[in-house]
Amino acid sequence: MSQPLLEQGDTMGDISENHSASLLEKVANFRTIVWEAYQRKPISHWILLFLSSMAMLVAFPASTLLSRVYYANGGTSKWIISWVAVAGWPLTALILIPTYFICKTFPTPMNLNLFLSYVLLGFLSAADNLMYAYAYAYLPASTAALVASSSLVFSTLFGYFIVKNKLNAGVINAVVIITAAVTLIALDSDSDRYSNVSDRQYILGFVWDILGSALHGLIFALSELVFIKLLGRRSFHVVLEQQVMVSFMAFVFTTIGVIVNKDFQGMASEAKTFKGGEAAYELVLIWGAITFQLGVLGSTAVLFLASTVLAGVLNAVRVPLTSIAAVILLHDPMSGLKILSIVITFWGFGSYIYGNSTENKLS
Repeated sequence: MSQPLLEQGDTMGDISENHSASLLEKVANFRTIVWEAYQRKPISHWILLFLSSMAMLVAFPASTLLSRVYYANGGTSKWIISWVAVAGWPLTALILIPTYFICKTFPTPMNLNLFLSYVLLGFLSAADNLMYAYAYAYLPASTAALVASSSLVFSTLFGYFIVKNKLNAGVINAVVIITAAVTLIALDSDSDRYSNVSDRQYILGFVWDILGSALHGLIFALSELVFIKLLGRRSFHVVLEQQVMVSFMAFVFTTIGVIVNKDFQGMASEAKTFKGGEAAYELVLIWGAITFQLGVLGSTAVLFLASTVLAGVLNAVRVPLTSIAAVILLHDPMSGLKILSIVITFWGFGSYIYGNSTENKLS
């Protein structure tokens, strides 16, 4: 027997009122949850979380744009840009030291396995920064940022195989979607290649960007493994300790590379021929170092203060922000396929966030 569309005595107006009441109820419940979450933490927590989020959304795009500004205005060294990415490591150390007094704790004891893990992660980070330097040299900043978003794909895969993280439909869907977005960028190579960049250089930049993203994903998975196997805890000062040690080791390896390549000697002549003069050259490098470290600090703080889901949301917002800023400030070419790729990438991050939040609820 078929079910009547309207029960006896019901009208379309009654159903509409019920839907409105249900929607208002959901909004009220959401406001209650948000307010209760806000009250559970002190105001200092929310101020720090806001500042950390802004650091991710502003500092990371700024460091990407500054790397591109360096190459667009006469810079040529790949080692210098990779060195700048880790030269600001003392900033993190300056924030780490007071936490020992505030939290009334002591530095994590160093043993051989932990030290060797920092050396390995530092070496991989130095290699990763060098790969990205090649990408910034040959690709528009907007394209480089979009391709670099594929690191989410690699961190998911490496996390599954190395750390045994779980995969669900949302995460797998994100992997497929972001891979499709990167493929679209590859198909659109003719529309956004700079006139002074050859086809071979563009392909090299694209390949180095993909390899850098893959290595970034591996570093992320190995860092998580270090926490699980060697550190056993994830307090704020322990996270900062790992960041300081890995950045310092990467700084050592990169400095050796710069010295061997004799790029320190070339900085003086490079500064003289730089568009805008020596002062502009120095400002680009100094602010490049500062913004990169602020971005790293921001992401570290967001992961600790909130969750990987919020970090994923901010990363999702950061990719189109970088691309739009590159178009406005650096006049990057923007084609229809690149816009489509931005939308698809955003969709991919959204699917990843949904998959993680669902997994968290189930666990």
